[in-house]
Amino acid sequence: MEKARSTVVIGFLGTQLDAGLSAGRWEKWRPTVSLVQHEDLVVDRLELIHAPAFAALAETVRRDIASVSPETEVRLVALDIQDPWDFGEMYGVLYDWVRAYRFDTERERYWAHITTGTHVAQICLFLMVEARFLPGVLLQTSPPKKQQRDAAGRYELIDLDLSRYDALAQRFSRERHDAVDFLKGGIATRNVRFNALIEEIERVAVRSRAPVLLTGPTGAGKSHLARRMYALKKARHQVSGEFVEVNCATLHGDGAASTLFGHRKGAFTGAVADRPGLLRSAHEGVLFLDEIGELGLDEQAMLLKAVEEKRFLPMGSDREVGSDFQLIAGTHRDLRADVAQGRFREDLYSRINLWSYTLPGLAQRPEDIEPNIEHLLQRAAAETGRAVRFNAEARAAYLRFAQSPQAGWHGNFRDLAASVTRLATLADHGRITLELVEAELQRLRWMWQHRGGPAAAPGAVELEALLGAEAAAALDLFDRLQLEAVVSVCRAARTLSEAGRQLFQRSRTQRRVINDADRLRKYLLKHGLTWEALH
Repeated sequence: MEKARSTVVIGFLGTQLDAGLSAGRWEKWRPTVSLVQHEDLVVDRLELIHAPAFAALAETVRRDIASVSPETEVRLVALDIQDPWDFGEMYGVLYDWVRAYRFDTERERYWAHITTGTHVAQICLFLMVEARFLPGVLLQTSPPKKQQRDAAGRYELIDLDLSRYDALAQRFSRERHDAVDFLKGGIATRNVRFNALIEEIERVAVRSRAPVLLTGPTGAGKSHLARRMYALKKARHQVSGEFVEVNCATLHGDGAASTLFGHRKGAFTGAVADRPGLLRSAHEGVLFLDEIGELGLDEQAMLLKAVEEKRFLPMGSDREVGSDFQLIAGTHRDLRADVAQGRFREDLYSRINLWSYTLPGLAQRPEDIEPNIEHLLQRAAAETGRAVRFNAEARAAYLRFAQSPQAGWHGNFRDLAASVTRLATLADHGRITLELVEAELQRLRWMWQHRGGPAAAPGAVELEALLGAEAAAALDLFDRLQLEAVVSVCRAARTLSEAGRQLFQRSRTQRRVINDADRLRKYLLKHGLTWEALH
């Protein structure tokens, strides 16, 4: 049986409606005092907000409430409000107080009293509830009808239907912007499509408990984003449980079902004790299944039931257990292809594909490399207590390469983080020099060569060395690819004439005078190269 929660009311002091010092004040309806005069309502605590100028009236109201409802604790909350009709001031002061308040939704329920205070104060309190910064419902009170002698009047609880108030809520975009910034880890990303993607994910994160599917290459940030989504929901009091993460690629055999769904003692060899499983650990929280495409078909069927019905059967048990969690799934695979080939259940894919987002790799967001470098340097400084910066020449050289087609970034942000960490660690006196950058770029080229990426293309490794970093960076992609191919042919040929014959094998037949070597020599000279320099 669920334990009854205490009732906490949060509201403003009514400087006119709550006023009165004579005995006659008990003959009139006072909104704040009326809260404790209802026979069917017990208010365990009242947070009474007031400006310092009305401290005396607030104390009178507190004493009056104590006289009729001694079981109600009244906390007087003096907020520095100079102009209660100034929306910016009122919203800011109330926002700061609400965000610092220690809500306990498991033990307490919260009602926001919107009858008292200026209209601006009431709107601001409404917005706190609408945005879930104050995790409760609205409380509206009204005086008794003329024929009634009951001074308590009436009260009504209003559980907001958010769709009715979208137009009003859109006037206040600050928190939305902060939430998007939070999901991006505070990094001022510049890629338009990525920013639009994160903005939509923010809306989904705070409005929906349906499964979310994050796809994209390894290292694109799926796990990081899932954690950020959970933290955002936690801050809005939308989840009370834990964030539970598991990489499905590490689950095999009986251990897969046991890890996810739990087991009873003796369910299989080695099951020496009961195990609750990760789905139960994620109750009232978020379960992140990374690489969900690696799950076996049996586990997929069990997961589908758990997502749809919030119930499942642990291994070796004849009794179902429940867990109410939100699922976020991640994968680098194309699950559509896996469904077509029978490796992934179509019904499960349909269930988790309601909100599906593909995170682009770092190479697809070259304009975001620079702000990510700055973020990584700041993080390194916070961890080591030592600030590190590029000098101008080194920074330009690193960015030229990092944003060029030759930078594979196969590990995406893991590669970038490792690269910046190496530079920051080796930097003497907090300065990353051109020599350090050149050594690091050589390391990256070597690493990506062995992964078979862009840096392994013919001649790509040597253009900076042959032309110089500045001249190589000035080439259009068309010219770069063409020159790389020509250099590669020259490297493989024994003579200039042999290389020319290969390169001009079609056009040479249309010329009256054939001089393949001369044509190739002039092409190389246009880029400041000679045959001898290539051998």
